[in-house]
Amino acid sequence: QVQLVELGGGTVQAGGSLRLSCAASGLFDSSYTLGWFRQAPGKEREGVASIYTATGSTFYGDSVKGRFTISLDNAKNMVYLQMDSLKPEDTAMYYCAAVNGVRFLVAGHYNYWGQGTQVTVSS
Repeated sequence: QVQLVELGGGTVQAGGSLRLSCAASGLFDSSYTLGWFRQAPGKEREGVASIYTATGSTFYGDSVKGRFTISLDNAKNMVYLQMDSLKPEDTAMYYCAAVNGVRFLVAGHYNYWGQGTQVTVSS
């Protein structure tokens, strides 16, 4: 059974950095897309970044390009989201998600989800 556990949320001032971690277990097949999504109160869930485990190919949402970096440690079954130059509008609950195969950064395509970790950026 696939389990995803996010770590590393918190509160940071605008312009600061945070790194989120996601411990992924049960992914016996190497061909998964792991993604980070976020959801702010009253808004739809938004795709932030994704990485395909077999090739390392990455994809980013327009609002985070150039500021966020997704990375993978296959040996540790960990996926990371380095968030730099944070803005108040980045405030949201951040979720790690997984799906077998290659998928676009669309929440409905993912069938495994973590419980989420809160990121708050103060101005």
